[in-house]
Amino acid sequence: MQASRARLFKEYKEVQREKAADPDIQLVCDDSNIFKWAALIKGPSETPYEGGVFQLAFAVPEQYPLQPPQVRFLTKIFHPNVHFKTGEICLDILKNAWSPAWTLQSVCRAIIALMAHPEPDSPLNCDSGNLLRSGDLRGYQSMARMYTRLAAMPRKG
Repeated sequence: MQASRARLFKEYKEVQREKAADPDIQLVCDDSNIFKWAALIKGPSETPYEGGVFQLAFAVPEQYPLQPPQVRFLTKIFHPNVHFKTGEICLDILKNAWSPAWTLQSVCRAIIALMAHPEPDSPLNCDSGNLLRSGDLRGYQSMARMYTRLAAMPRKG
């Protein structure tokens, strides 16, 4: 547990140092628990998520970095690799392809990449996956854009 705390403190310092270097990711540690983190990520440009800001919750295990963090979307998102109700994310690096070389920041980057390049063959959201697998890109994009507007864009006024 001591090693994981040291690693997380190191990552915390790096995040503080590099805030301006990655404007698409805002990663924050819970003030009272180094094993709880949150992130705000910007939807990638030229995707239906563009203009949206999505909140992620990280639960970091005591065996970190030997085990991956549990990450989920708190913001509703229409995406084949994200469970619509729970926010669970289907991403290999969060499961069997995890390596201690990954950091919480690089996990955020991988999630942004997944948003831009969905994998409809391993869907957690079957409706979204089926639209993409059947070639209905327009239907998928309009649903994803609608949920981005409803859940991930700041209200005006």
